[in-house]
Amino acid sequence: MNEAIEKYWMKKLEHTKENLISNNFNVFIAENEKDASKIFFDQIMTDLSPVSVSWGGSLTFKESGIYEKLKKQDNITIIDTYDKSFSKDEIMELRRNALLCDLFITGTNAVTETGVLINLDMIGNRVGAITFGPKNVVILAGRNKIVPDIDSGVQRIKNYSAPVNAIRLDKKTPCAKVSTCSDCSSPDRICNVWAITEKSFPEKRISIILINKDLGF
Repeated sequence: MNEAIEKYWMKKLEHTKENLISNNFNVFIAENEKDASKIFFDQIMTDLSPVSVSWGGSLTFKESGIYEKLKKQDNITIIDTYDKSFSKDEIMELRRNALLCDLFITGTNAVTETGVLINLDMIGNRVGAITFGPKNVVILAGRNKIVPDIDSGVQRIKNYSAPVNAIRLDKKTPCAKVSTCSDCSSPDRICNVWAITEKSFPEKRISIILINKDLGF
């Protein structure tokens, strides 16, 4: 049974990779978090040699170990938007500065088998960076983020990812209480800015590491 499941996921990952490549993304498949970190440092970082690096909110990014390892790098400028020693205003300014870095790292809310990225943000700094600004972007995506198409991706985000994240972040939203979206007007609403990325422009500006493991929400 386990062998059949593994074959199922590898076929789905390979199929998704092929379609992402056809949409001009640079794509890798990793077996786990450790493998994803190795691909990032040995291939992507080596190839791009960025001078400045930053990131957007992503549990998968933290789970991969890349965040902790990057903080120890002394040959690049790190714009650490996770540093809790800064005030809210300072963090917001760091997020603005991150939009002009050489390399931006984040996750994705969903990736379709047809090769499209779907993301929904509260502030917009993450989707803004994916869309334009940083010279290069790296997306880390667990296999649980793969969906058949855009409609199913939107449903996944509204009725699973967003409520779970609202609960995790202790937001006072209806979805945090009832676990499904009610299209609220709460001041704590985290569903404000959509981005659907059909193709990477320029070609290979966005690299995607698909990870053969359920990671993040």
